[in-house]
Amino acid sequence: GSTQVGSISSSSTTTYYNTSSDYRLKNTIEPMTGALAKVSALNPVTYKWNIDDSYGEGFIAHELQEVVPQAVNGVKDAVDENGKSKYQGVDTNVLVPLLTAALQEALARIEVLESKVK
Repeated sequence: GSTQVGSISSSSTTTYYNTSSDYRLKNTIEPMTGALAKVSALNPVTYKWNIDDSYGEGFIAHELQEVVPQAVNGVKDAVDENGKSKYQGVDTNVLVPLLTAALQEALARIEVLESKVK
């Protein structure tokens, strides 16, 4: 009894990393609200990787987990049975709906302000 939760497929030019999203797999579907507040709480950072000092941009996993927990896997400061670090990971694809909703909220506010100026 396994259930497909995603797939990897490709065409001649593109590889797709698909997360299941069919409406038939969902219930209690409602518009996302409060996205601007969540986006305002995010802390995007720049950094250098310890391994080679190369430049990076993104989030610190445990900080992001406080705002968008479904975007982060793993536990802050976790170690395995041998004391070796078990690092957290981030799925930035989870942020796309949040950012889209925040942009829509911002555009709605801009439209209201512009209508008052006319």
